[in-house]
Amino acid sequence: MGVLGAIATAAEAKTAVDLFTGTTRVAQEFKSNGLEVIASDVATYSDILAKCYIETDANEVDLIEIKSKIDYLNQLPGFRGYVTEHFCEDARFFQPKNGLKIDAIREELEKNFKSDKDFSILLTSLMLAADKVDSTTGQHMAYLKKWSHRAGNDIELKVPDLIPGKGKSILGLAEEVVAGLPAVDLFYMDPPYNQHRYFTNYHIWETLVRWDKPPVYGIAMKRLDSRSPQTHSVFNKRKLMPAAFKDVIIKAKCETLVVSYNDESWVEPIDIAEAIFEAGHESVALLEFDYKRYIGSQIGIYNKAGTKVGVKGKRLNKELIFVAGDTSRVEAIEAMVAGRGIEPRT
Repeated sequence: MGVLGAIATAAEAKTAVDLFTGTTRVAQEFKSNGLEVIASDVATYSDILAKCYIETDANEVDLIEIKSKIDYLNQLPGFRGYVTEHFCEDARFFQPKNGLKIDAIREELEKNFKSDKDFSILLTSLMLAADKVDSTTGQHMAYLKKWSHRAGNDIELKVPDLIPGKGKSILGLAEEVVAGLPAVDLFYMDPPYNQHRYFTNYHIWETLVRWDKPPVYGIAMKRLDSRSPQTHSVFNKRKLMPAAFKDVIIKAKCETLVVSYNDESWVEPIDIAEAIFEAGHESVALLEFDYKRYIGSQIGIYNKAGTKVGVKGKRLNKELIFVAGDTSRVEAIEAMVAGRGIEPRT
């Protein structure tokens, strides 16, 4: 159990919100611990992941039927399409043999499975399979100078590890969604803290889900609409982010509030603590951890010609987790985390 699962247990939470859910890992952790979870994000790929892992109840699906559909998709012959052209030939995110398969499977999903009750599960399966054969360090901002070992493997879709229980996905901007959310036992938020946007960090996933085949630009073949103001979050704007962050904290309706923060943020810890007290919480504790930064910051970034265009950064960040609520609950959470020597990541 990670620190967030331990916090949920110590808080005796039965319901939770994961507001900036991203890849839904935290929401999955909560749901795996028996909580009913609402997961929300503005990214469409995140919404699909949440529909698969959070909205889907593993006890209510036909796994044999899902496996049959995935076996069918795995057998499709590949063909050259959008993914092969832009992410295998113009860039080197995937080897062509896998790009051909991704194109074929995604076109089939769009043509014959768009209204299928298992669509989100099948599309998640494709995303996960593509992720296992890409040639990156985890994000889509750049690809490796040389092919990663896994890039040579053949892509294979598998049934995702579905989780029993109830949940819901809400697609939308956090600053708009938060006011309409119900009161919950545990409210978790891990917003973007600087200019780095998940819309571009995971632009291939965004395109795989939307399947709108957008114009692209640059070495990484990013979506051209990533330059549009409509795809820029208030949380990625230095002057606007602090006020938006405070507003979300104040509007979160919950017994226990958990806010994740790191030392590259545009917001100072004291400002977060003041917002938490302004929201009416009786007590706040601060848990601190070291964790490795994104690997690209440690090795530098290479362009298509193999020339290093980025420099190494510091190796570690400080992750701070604010836990707020009534004093007895906050003390119980502190004691459980300290007593188990738990690492921050789930």
